[in-house]
Amino acid sequence: MPSPDNLYPSPDNLYPLPDIARTVLLKPLVKNPQIEIGEYTYYDDPEHALQFEQRNVLYNFGQEKLVIGRYCALASGVRFIMSGGNHRTDGVSTFPFTIFGGLWGERTLDIALGAPSRGDTVVGNDVWIGYQALIMPGVRIGNGAIIASGSVVVADVPAYGVVGGNPARLLKQRYSDAEIEVLERIAWWDWPVEKVTEHVRVIMTGTPAELAEVAGVA
Repeated sequence: MPSPDNLYPSPDNLYPLPDIARTVLLKPLVKNPQIEIGEYTYYDDPEHALQFEQRNVLYNFGQEKLVIGRYCALASGVRFIMSGGNHRTDGVSTFPFTIFGGLWGERTLDIALGAPSRGDTVVGNDVWIGYQALIMPGVRIGNGAIIASGSVVVADVPAYGVVGGNPARLLKQRYSDAEIEVLERIAWWDWPVEKVTEHVRVIMTGTPAELAEVAGVA
């Protein structure tokens, strides 16, 4: 349903753009409790937008969660490799004997259950992840970060960092350390949508100082 008087999109509307089926809000789409998505985070895909859980979150067999914040933009082909896809590497063989059952399963179940976990994969708020980027298990991406198209992200990404490549490396920092600290305190993504709407021009084009003035943050 639209928001009151159509002043802003509803976070519960699967299709936020009328008559455009390739862009979906993920919060009303995703049903798996191991995937947590914030409001207004969207995925764009001309062919498989509704299959995000099945095609874009892979090997989600364990207890680890995928957590994505609010106002994130995910381009076509973005994929998250979850910890269930890991193989043990501390022995001679990396072959996953356990999953095939029988005596293999009986004799190695404790080994499989004892495999170390890399933890949840966490994406902050206002993160832009480019076309066909690959996010590996346990990675944490900070607020305001940008992941370049085709990147393979194997390590944590700082807030407001821009990364790219395979493996992805930090290309630049969008703002100074002091400005990033202010932006983290402002946390505009936690504002009520009415306040976001009121100040959307400053959020889109303003400086950290201008947004801090609006937010009343010194």
